[in-house]
Amino acid sequence: MKQKMVLVVSLLCGLMAFVLTINYIQKKQKEFEEMKAKLMARTRQISVVAAVEDIPQGVKITDRDIGTTPMLEKDVSDRVVLPEDYKMILGKKTVFPLMKGKAILWSDIEGGEQVRATGLSTRVQPGMRAISLPISSASAVSCMIEPGDRIDILGTFTLPSRRNPAEMETVTLTLLQDVSVLAVGQITSRNLPGRQKQAVINYSSVTVEVTPRESELLVFAQQAKGSLTLSLRNPADVSFEKDLPETNFYELEKKLPDLNQFRQKNIRGKRD
Repeated sequence: MKQKMVLVVSLLCGLMAFVLTINYIQKKQKEFEEMKAKLMARTRQISVVAAVEDIPQGVKITDRDIGTTPMLEKDVSDRVVLPEDYKMILGKKTVFPLMKGKAILWSDIEGGEQVRATGLSTRVQPGMRAISLPISSASAVSCMIEPGDRIDILGTFTLPSRRNPAEMETVTLTLLQDVSVLAVGQITSRNLPGRQKQAVINYSSVTVEVTPRESELLVFAQQAKGSLTLSLRNPADVSFEKDLPETNFYELEKKLPDLNQFRQKNIRGKRD
């Protein structure tokens, strides 16, 4: 009996030692991952605009004068010109001589601080307009859409049924395809220092670049008591879907078999 008790106690002690060892290893692994994340954050680099050659004072900057150089993210402030803003300094004169490979600051450029202060307006292409859309987190791919992305804009509306005007039906349709995102919330840059990057995590509006006629369409869609949803595109995808139909319950029920067959043949088949 005593031998059995000794054996049971030994097994329990061994089991406790095993559990404690696993807990210790998991704790140390977590500490290691946290240390690794902090180290990576300190050494993470992003691209900034820099001079490709020495540029004297008072010289107008051209495309040939500037390129990019890596810089530690923690050292990047809002005084540094980022790649998506390089067009804003073209044609501007240098206030100070710039050294080859040196990151260009807004203060290095004539009127640079004023140009930066103009904000979004200088990013809008001539003939285009910027318009902000109220978007929830789920409607913006869980807030993972960023400035510079390309998107499609879908609208869902409750309208009188065409089959029976006395009844209401919900309809979804694609309003615009391949639209450029200028800003999310008040953030206009994809490459941000760590502290500013946190502001991108949650936002309630997305600003897009559209034509004047498209801006009228989007304003009307917002006022039609509908909801807008954004779908994210691959930046290299310039395809355009022609004759996309409106989708209501009847269309959905009728087309589901064809949609699933198309997916299996043309999408799943290509990946396998």
